[in-house]
Amino acid sequence: MNYIGSKLSLLEFLDESINKVVDKNCDTFCDLFAGTGVVGSHFKKKGYKIIANDIQYYSYVLNRHYIGNHKELPFLKLINKIPELKSIEVKNRKDFVCDYLSNSKGVKGFIYKNYCFGGTKNKKEQRQYFSDENGMKCDAIRQKIEDWKNKKLISDNEYYFLIASLVESIDKYANTAAVYGAFLKELKKTAQKKLVLKPAELIINEQDHNIFNEDINKVLKKVKGDILYLDPPYNQRQYATNYHLLETIAKYDNPNIYGKTGLRDYQDQKSLYCSRSQVKKAFQDLMLKAKAKYIFLSYNNEGLMTLEDIKKIMSSRGKYGYFTKEYSRFKADKSKNRNYKANKTTEYLHYVICN
Repeated sequence: MNYIGSKLSLLEFLDESINKVVDKNCDTFCDLFAGTGVVGSHFKKKGYKIIANDIQYYSYVLNRHYIGNHKELPFLKLINKIPELKSIEVKNRKDFVCDYLSNSKGVKGFIYKNYCFGGTKNKKEQRQYFSDENGMKCDAIRQKIEDWKNKKLISDNEYYFLIASLVESIDKYANTAAVYGAFLKELKKTAQKKLVLKPAELIINEQDHNIFNEDINKVLKKVKGDILYLDPPYNQRQYATNYHLLETIAKYDNPNIYGKTGLRDYQDQKSLYCSRSQVKKAFQDLMLKAKAKYIFLSYNNEGLMTLEDIKKIMSSRGKYGYFTKEYSRFKADKSKNRNYKANKTTEYLHYVICN
């Protein structure tokens, strides 16, 4: 996914930097602002037990699969619905199920009726987040997955794999510049292509992992680990508004929506880390509660907290230091529409070796 703040391009920097600080006896990695799970997935592949958390439900879904699922998905009960599955090797069944769902006949469900031109053309607010065909296909797939779950034809592990696959797949066909804060007036080329449900990667290992869907300052009371990695929002843009449509597809709860973009209520998902007046207090509280040998914080040079703020707060827990890496900034729209300070920004990986 093209995700604000994604650390995909910085994984090598994070890995090398963290390994310069931690000892060899670390086996638990906590990723508590997990986003799409790219950092947790990276360290899962290296053999760590992962504890992941994010306040957004679509993020929980992604991490529940990428981190939580660590064995093959046999789809045993679904054989009653799709007999052909029985003759397919277990490791290939997830691909077959995704192909099966991709061939679903579209239905005029919640996504089509509220986020596609055909479903909204006679309404006060007309929207075109997806083509009509892809909106209906998304509805059909999502309804079928939920029906299978309700009929106990799929396990929880299989359910989250399928929802994660849908969230990631439909995002590739969205008629947006990058995020869901706005849609384009005309369907762009990628949005005109037909939705294909691509199976999300399955990372197999021998560890059991824990995934949470809570406010980080609350979940910290429940978890502890050797390495705590923090990647909070850096500015005032709330993830809940930028990815509201993925939240609705993940939950498929027919929410009350409003405004030009069809926002759902997100009061319970507002992050204090997006508030200039509250971020330092929230971070201080986090640092006091954190139970870890090493704490790492990703933050760039244009964030709401200053370098001095972070140094002062983190130093209260032990020996403080940081690494830096220059990288290209994320642009949610064309430069002419937004006054960006620079094309490059500096990523800081702050750390503290806890006393």
